[in-house]
Amino acid sequence: MATRTPAMDLTDRQLLNVLQSDFPLAEEPYKVLGARLELTEGEVIERIARLKKRNVVRQVSAIFDTRRLGYETCLVAFRYPPELLNKGAYRVNKHPGVSHNYARNGYFNLWFTIAVPPDDDLQSTVERLARETGAIAARVMPTIRFFKIGVNFDMVAEKGAAYDYYSPDGFAKQAAPKGGVKGLNEQWNKAEALTPFEIDVIRELQEDLPLEGRPFDAMAARLGLSVTELFDQAAAFQRRGIMRRYSAVLYHRKAGFSHNAMAVWKVPEERAVEVGLTMAESPWVTHCYQRPTFPDWEYTHFTMIHAPTKEQCEQVAGDIARQTGIADYQLLYSTREYKKTRVRYFVEHEAKV
Repeated sequence: MATRTPAMDLTDRQLLNVLQSDFPLAEEPYKVLGARLELTEGEVIERIARLKKRNVVRQVSAIFDTRRLGYETCLVAFRYPPELLNKGAYRVNKHPGVSHNYARNGYFNLWFTIAVPPDDDLQSTVERLARETGAIAARVMPTIRFFKIGVNFDMVAEKGAAYDYYSPDGFAKQAAPKGGVKGLNEQWNKAEALTPFEIDVIRELQEDLPLEGRPFDAMAARLGLSVTELFDQAAAFQRRGIMRRYSAVLYHRKAGFSHNAMAVWKVPEERAVEVGLTMAESPWVTHCYQRPTFPDWEYTHFTMIHAPTKEQCEQVAGDIARQTGIADYQLLYSTREYKKTRVRYFVEHEAKV
């Protein structure tokens, strides 16, 4: 069982489930949520405010697809001498495109994700960061294929609930393009052309939603739109694959899922898709990707496992190993979280660091 956050009752956990999966794009969204949970609008706002104060809820906003916005993004692994790890990590944190940054056990001891805008070059940015921070090895690990992306936790049942995954027959909740995994990855890697006005809309939708009765009114007014027209823009972004969803993101540790392991697997290329899809079926796996190999790194598949205990992480990995027959894997646990935030797109502070 997960370790429950103190003073978080059943209603809080029911609210968290809805915030993650089905936040209403409505003029009075907190009133809509209250009707679902038999709460007043004020009670919903008070509960969310309390959950934010306790660092359970990180943010409620639109979640965009980085690549579809024209940004270049990837996972990066650095290796430091132990005495340089902290200093290097804090310097990496200063780059505005770094959203997640963790120390992990293993050969590479710092792992971070970075995104750069269309007019920047990711490879040269990573090389500069490695040089400036004293990394003795640096590997850029872009996605070759992706099979799953979407963090979700069932806070009532206290278990993983990341069920949406890509399969040859389509996406669990929305139709996939023709071509199965190949088609999905081609679509995912294709940037959408955006107008200046659409960029303005993205700037608004990515911000944390205010805790007030009509939180979208000011956002729409700044754009010169009605609230209905703003929602139409959001729906259009979802149809185009620009926006994944509008929802809350949790601090999973504070929410009771206190352990995460990046499981890395050595999978033969001829089994890459088959195995990736099997891995993605686990509700405990929130992300599943295939990435390139290097002479000092032979692992092809990456699965993020979030669970309440280290033992549960190991059990999930063991189950995947039995289901796939892939026995060559490692569990890389985060030993320190240096940064965890969302990338903010098309903002002034993207000046090169």
